Parts: sequence; C-alpha cells; structure tokens
Amino acid sequence: MCRGSLTSSLHDRILFNEVRGLLSEFYALLKANDEAIRFLFITGITKFNKASIFSELNNMVDISLNPQFGSLLGYTHEEVENYFDSYLSRASTALNLSKEDLLTRLTKQYDGFCFEVTANQKVFSPWSLLNFFAAPGLGFCDYWFESGGRPSVLLEYVKSHTIRDPKEYGREKTISLASLSGSSDVESLSDIGLLTQEGYLTIKAVEYGNTVFLDYPNLEIKRAMAQLYTELLLKGKVAGQVGAGDIVRVLNNDDPEEVFHILNRLFTAIDYQNYPVVDETSVRAFIQVYLAGAGLDPKVERHNAHGRSDLEVNVGTRLWVFELKTAHEGKSAEAALQEAIDQLTSRRYGEQDAVGKLERVALVFSLTERRFVRWATVSET
Repeated sequence: MCRGSLTSSLHDRILFNEVRGLLSEFYALLKANDEAIRFLFITGITKFNKASIFSELNNMVDISLNPQFGSLLGYTHEEVENYFDSYLSRASTALNLSKEDLLTRLTKQYDGFCFEVTANQKVFSPWSLLNFFAAPGLGFCDYWFESGGRPSVLLEYVKSHTIRDPKEYGREKTISLASLSGSSDVESLSDIGLLTQEGYLTIKAVEYGNTVFLDYPNLEIKRAMAQLYTELLLKGKVAGQVGAGDIVRVLNNDDPEEVFHILNRLFTAIDYQNYPVVDETSVRAFIQVYLAGAGLDPKVERHNAHGRSDLEVNVGTRLWVFELKTAHEGKSAEAALQEAIDQLTSRRYGEQDAVGKLERVALVFSLTERRFVRWATVSET
C-alpha cells in the first residue's frame, strides 16, 4: 500500500484523499512504536506534501538524490563486469560479440539511470539486465515497458498534460532541483517531475545550482516513451491496430511509395480532438515518435557540411533520409515538393555515410487534408 496507492489514485481526488488518510494512520502507528523499530526503509514514486501525509512520521531521513545512495537502485558498470562475468561470456557467445562490444550495446540499451544530484553515478536497470542475461539469444529486447513501465497512473495523468504534443518527445527538458526533490500535492505535481520519478526521464546534469537537465536514460526507455506518445495520439491504440505496424519491414524491404501509404494510415488514425499536428515540426516529431516506438533510432536535424536533414533512420543496410514540407494556405503541394527535392539534392543529405543503399525521400503533408499528398525520391548526385 505504501508504494503505489497514492499515485494510482491521482485521477480520482476522492479516492486519493481516502488513501492519504489511511497512510497517515499507518505512519502514526509506526511512530507510536518507533522504540521497537531498528530500521525502516520506505520506497515510493512521488513524495506528497508532508503536512498532509508525513506529519505523523516526521523523524524520517530522506535519501532521495543523495550521492551516497546513487547506486542503490541499479547495477553499476563495475558491478556488471565483476559479478556477471560468466553471464557476459555466455551472452558474447550467443550473440557472436566481443565482451567489449557487448558491454557497449548493453550500456546503450539498459544503462543510464541517475538518481543523485552530482549526475556522476549511472546504473543499469536490474529488471532489464537480468531478463537479458536469462535469454541472451533473444538479443537486446525491451523488457521495461511491458513489465511496469506503462503504469495506468501515468497514462491517466499525461492525457491532459504536455506529453500529448509529439514535439515534446525530442525536446530538452529541465526542472528545478527544488521541484524534483521537494514534496508535491496532487494539484502541483508536474508532468516532468512525474516522468522523472517514474523512470522515463533521468538526471543528465545539474547546473547553476538549481537547474536539472533531463533526458531519456537509454534506448529501451526512449522507445517506451515513444510507444506511450503513440498510444496517446491514437487514443489508446497501437500502430498495428491502424494498419501501420510493419514499418520496420517496409523500410527494410519495400519502396518509398509504401512508406508514403503507411505514414498516411498512421496520421489518419490520430485522434481529431486537440489535433496536435499543426506544422512541419509536429509532422516530423510524430514520425520520429512512431519510428522510435517501432524499435528504431531516428535522428532529427542531422548535420553535414551543407545543412541539416529533417529526419534520418538506419534500417538494415538502408539509410532513409526524409525531407518534410507542409502544404498550407499560400503554399501549394507542388511548390513544397519541389523545395524539398531541391534541398535533398543541393545539400547532399546522407552522402556522408557509407551505407548499402541510400533512400532520400521528399514528403509533403497537407495541413488542411491532414495527410501526405505528395512524395518523390532523389537519387545520389
């Protein structure tokens, strides 16, 4: 009850207050018997206002964000190497990777969580890492999301907050140290704070004494977050339910026309209420979210010597480079398409990479029709 009841009832104020009352009674009982308790450790997700909950248990020591306990909730890189050596050897054999390459992949996939204010100590997710070691032959699967990374409280809470906007997915996020470390009440709890406490965001740096810079800890969480955005935009559905679930296969095997059609199936399925796709940036953001949620690692605004591309993604031996434009009042679809083609040609996007096949695609999204209306490919120059 102490761990999740309050956060599980955030969307129901009556239930929230009932649970808060029960917890206050429970804490009062603990304090009344403190002479019989040698050690008490309480965990949770969100700290709620002490005046309303913890006034009955005001002799606690809060170790949240304390560097001394920064590695308490995960495995450090050194611990993985020291205590899981035999498992690393087994995984190396199963995946035909050197131990060095294996650790690099594991770090990118499951490491990066930080729970202390110096931002120096990073830890692996125990759940994900242990599941990987249990069946390394399956590869670098995503375990966190389906095992509790998608709590109902978060889904309910973020429906009315900024997470609904796909542009928020790739933006830098900050929160004050006071807001992150202090107590909240249900009315003042921020979406950024909740995402950090739930594990979707983690501490990357603390600067200027009170500004905490946040980001996704690893690829597993980045993809989990993208899936959450996609489900919210599609009103609880997943991409496969709207005919857009095989994008990895399409990008790996099919031609640009099929990409055009599968993207249209996706955008047509976005819930019309508070429609979030309103400009070129949000078109790109939703494609980024969609590709990330499918297990890919899309890059936005990737630089070369001539400029920066809108969006790039590697799939197998193919590199896809997308230049996105919008058709709207005052700008025709044909004019937007030609502009995208000219940019792909003159700025030579993707040519700096050694890839098996370079696919450069110009796409035009109509803001009035809410769908892609033009596409074209550009050959290497």
